[in-house]
Amino acid sequence: MAAVHGTGFSTNFCAHCEREIPSSNYDLHSAHCKRNLERCPECQEMVPRMRAGEHYNEYHAPAVCQLCGTKVNREHLTTHEQEKCPRRMVECEYCDFPVEAAHLPAHSDVCGSRTEMCIPCGKYVRLREKYVHDVQFHGESDETGITREYNVPRGSGSSASEVSHRPLPHSRGPPPVVSRHRLIFTFAITGVAILIGTLVLQRRGPNQRPQQ
Repeated sequence: MAAVHGTGFSTNFCAHCEREIPSSNYDLHSAHCKRNLERCPECQEMVPRMRAGEHYNEYHAPAVCQLCGTKVNREHLTTHEQEKCPRRMVECEYCDFPVEAAHLPAHSDVCGSRTEMCIPCGKYVRLREKYVHDVQFHGESDETGITREYNVPRGSGSSASEVSHRPLPHSRGPPPVVSRHRLIFTFAITGVAILIGTLVLQRRGPNQRPQQ
C-alpha cells in the first residue's frame, strides 16, 4: 500500500527489508531485495546473501582467546583478554612480579606473609599488614607508600622524634651522655684536692720528713 507524504511524495513499504521505498523505485527494489538481501539473525541488519557468511564471521562468530583458548563473543574479546582471562599476566601488589591471574591468589598469600622491618619502630611487619600498621602507628601513608608523618600511640610517653631515632633491635645505640653539671663538679673537686696537696707540701718544707 502506498503512503502519500505532505509534499505529494509517495512511498511503498517493503515487507522483506521493512523500509519505506519510493513508489517510483518500488518494483525494481522489491525484485532486487528479495533476490540479493537477507536479514542477519544476530544483528537484524540486511546484508547481501553472498556475504552473509563473511558478515557472520567478521562480526558475530565466537572469537578464540589466544591465551586460554576460550571462545567468547567477538565484541567481548578485548574485555576478556584484559579483565577476565585466567592466563592474563597481572602484577603482585607485594613484589610487583608478573604472574598469571589464575595463580595470583596463591602467590599473594605466600608473598604477603613475608615480613619487612618497619624503619620508624624497628618491628617486623607482614607485607599484607604494612599499610594498616603505618596508618595505625605512624600516620596515614600516601600513594607511594611513604609515610608522611610518624605519630606515637597515646600513652607511650615518647615523642615522635624519639621514636624515629629509636635504635633498632640488637643495636648498641648512641653512647650515654654525661651531665654537664657532673663534669664541672668533678673538675672542681679535683682542683681543690690538688691545691690542698700543694699547700701541705709547702708548709712541711723540703727537709721536713713526715713523722714516723
